[in-house]
Amino acid sequence: MINKTVKNVQEALEGLKDGMTLMLGGFGLCGIPENCISEMVKLEVKNLTCISNNAGVDDFGLGLLLQKKQIKKMISSYVGENDEFERQMLSGELEVELIPQGTLAERCRAAGAGIPAFYTPAGYGTEVAEGKEIREFDSKMYVLEHAFKADFAFVKAWKGDTAGNLIFKGTARNFNPMMAMAGKITVAEVEELVEVGQLDPNQIHTPGIFVQRIFQGKDYEKRIEQRTVRSKS
Repeated sequence: MINKTVKNVQEALEGLKDGMTLMLGGFGLCGIPENCISEMVKLEVKNLTCISNNAGVDDFGLGLLLQKKQIKKMISSYVGENDEFERQMLSGELEVELIPQGTLAERCRAAGAGIPAFYTPAGYGTEVAEGKEIREFDSKMYVLEHAFKADFAFVKAWKGDTAGNLIFKGTARNFNPMMAMAGKITVAEVEELVEVGQLDPNQIHTPGIFVQRIFQGKDYEKRIEQRTVRSKS
């Protein structure tokens, strides 16, 4: 029987080296691979290129790697909640590629689907299109975007089984499924790890064929990026 379980996060990150390109799932602070990021901080890997919708906040998520100057280049869509990110970008310490969110998602999905490149109208006529091939289709201009190439994809799921099948919960089903398809090595950390056959096949979001390593995560904070509540009346 297929068993992709590794015993801990240390084993899950074996082979991670300086200078690699990584995908990290999550939206804001929802569904981020907290255990994997914390271990990267301890390993002190550096010169990383990180592909993630967000860049975490100053003291959590990818913000922890930014604090330690472990990220060389950030490829993201929304980065407005991280002061250290802003400081490093403006000072020239951090290389940044900002991408429209739909284009970021499609570059991940295309990588997983084996599509090397695609045309999109998003970004035409802006800095996003600079240096890229432009083509006209049906009197509309499109920008050629290439699929990502990532050494590792790190995702976080609600439930998974030992064969690597994954179920995501709520908003955490954002960039995680498409990034899970796209890494050369996909590492999944899960809140609950079960035996094969215990997950309803109709509920699985990511088939285990896309996952190389899976482990039971622990001590999840699950922070809320912007917590807004009504005042008591």
